[in-house]
Amino acid sequence: MAKQNVAEQFVDILVRAGVRRLYGVVGDSLNPVVDAVRRNAAIDWIHVRHEETAAFAAGAEAQITGKLAACAGSCGPGNLHLINGLYDAHRSMAPVLALASHIPSSEIGLGYFQETHPDRLFQECSHYSELISSPKQMPRLLQTAIQHAVGQQGVSVVSLPGDIAAEPAPEKAAQSALVTSRPTVRPGDAEIDRLAEMIDAAGKVTLFCGSGTAGAHAEVMEFAGKIKSPVGHALRGKEYIQYDNPFDVGMSGLLGYGAAYEATHECDLLILLGTDFPYNAFLPDDVRIAQVDVRPEVLGRRSRLDLAVWGDVRETLRCLIPRVREKTDRRFLDRMLKKHADALEGVVKAYTRKVDKHVPIHPEYVAAVLDEVADNDAVFTVDTGMCNVWAARYITPNGRRRIIGSFSHGSMANALPMAIGAQFTDRRRQVVAMSGDGGFSMLMGDFLTLVQYDLPVKVVLFNNSSLGMVELEMLVAGLPSYGTANTNPDFAAVARACGAHGVRVEKPKQLAGALKEAFKHKGPALVDIVTDPNALSIPPKISAEMVTGFALSASKIVLDGGVGRMLQMARSNLRNVPRP
Repeated sequence: MAKQNVAEQFVDILVRAGVRRLYGVVGDSLNPVVDAVRRNAAIDWIHVRHEETAAFAAGAEAQITGKLAACAGSCGPGNLHLINGLYDAHRSMAPVLALASHIPSSEIGLGYFQETHPDRLFQECSHYSELISSPKQMPRLLQTAIQHAVGQQGVSVVSLPGDIAAEPAPEKAAQSALVTSRPTVRPGDAEIDRLAEMIDAAGKVTLFCGSGTAGAHAEVMEFAGKIKSPVGHALRGKEYIQYDNPFDVGMSGLLGYGAAYEATHECDLLILLGTDFPYNAFLPDDVRIAQVDVRPEVLGRRSRLDLAVWGDVRETLRCLIPRVREKTDRRFLDRMLKKHADALEGVVKAYTRKVDKHVPIHPEYVAAVLDEVADNDAVFTVDTGMCNVWAARYITPNGRRRIIGSFSHGSMANALPMAIGAQFTDRRRQVVAMSGDGGFSMLMGDFLTLVQYDLPVKVVLFNNSSLGMVELEMLVAGLPSYGTANTNPDFAAVARACGAHGVRVEKPKQLAGALKEAFKHKGPALVDIVTDPNALSIPPKISAEMVTGFALSASKIVLDGGVGRMLQMARSNLRNVPRP
């Protein structure tokens, strides 16, 4: 048997860690690794058109599967292109291993062609970033990188010079056991008892939930029912907590709706469950607050805390539920449910006026129809900007659907690359990229990746020929819109020229049929929908203290628009309110 080289050993370790795909763009310093992938039947090289796409795709795969995913870039400019997608994966707590190929080891530090220092460049967007400087070092360093990515839920970066990758691997390298999953974390009894005391002493308790409630839906519902608590959520908590939730009062933040703001401000005790909600302007400063999170570094960094609890949400609630007294007074809960339904009733009216006849098409209408015709287990990848609004307000979670986007990093152009990674995990599952024309055109070259691999991703393009969210931000700041207009082609014609299914929709009556036709198509498809750039109805009073980053200071009034089937859900929840 021929002796392994370092690249082959590197790939073998990735395979043992559960990696099944390596997303990237080939290049000379990467050639030994790519060739090792070619000769290993357990892993595939996924050739994308831009390394940023590779990182986004790996991050999406990791979010969908919960397992380690990987991407790679060649030396210098190649691996530099990874950085934006890696920032997103890291901030989304997606376990990703990035291979940053490097210049020849003998030339490092001498200003060589394409020289950068990737072990330094990626430090801020990773838990671990190190340079392999010898073959003997590689197995242990790669193992350490994998354990950082999996154990701390984020990115690890390994820099590997191409000449070292081609060298013979050391004889009889130890095959250490690899960490491939995380343990559960239970808080100490003292913290659980203290939290129970705070809950028993509070007359009105509100729960505000984030992505840390994944896998804890049953426990949150049981807990809320026992203490008669309204349940609000952040955007990243929507898919995990909103469905089958008789205590739902909506979402807080600038994209929010309903009574979440009131519920968090009018309670005696606010409990933050698995959320690092960054917009502290929406959090109260005059109520008691307890926070539960598995990441101790986020406890208390958004608001003053009366109690910090380090632990998984599910394990914490399992310990807590038997220790709290059941509350009998549900007046606060019922009042918030009624306020939530009333709030939704008001905003829906603005959206429903002749919406099925309005041209250009209301984007709210597009999202509502999309929600109706998409599969019950579809994965939605969502572009940053106005698509965030439509997904937050119209895509109905049910416990089987997934909704992922650049919700923490806020990058443009994420939906299409994320859809690539999501679709590779399961070709039979429906994956829908909710793209804006600005985001789609930024990384449009990787639509060719869909065609090349015949990935059946469906791109639903909200085409308003503008950077809509930026225009809104300018309006709020009292500035005229400038530099936000896009001159676009017929994107459906572009899709067809690439070899995919493409259809353009300009009238509402064409919409449902076009979406259904695209979803039935076996391969990649794009539906180019011309939408109204003035779709948002802005409240008559806009606070001058509204700031960038979607934060609203000193005002609870947010965007005025429809909310899809959430009104129906709120009305259903009102059935639980006792009648006088």
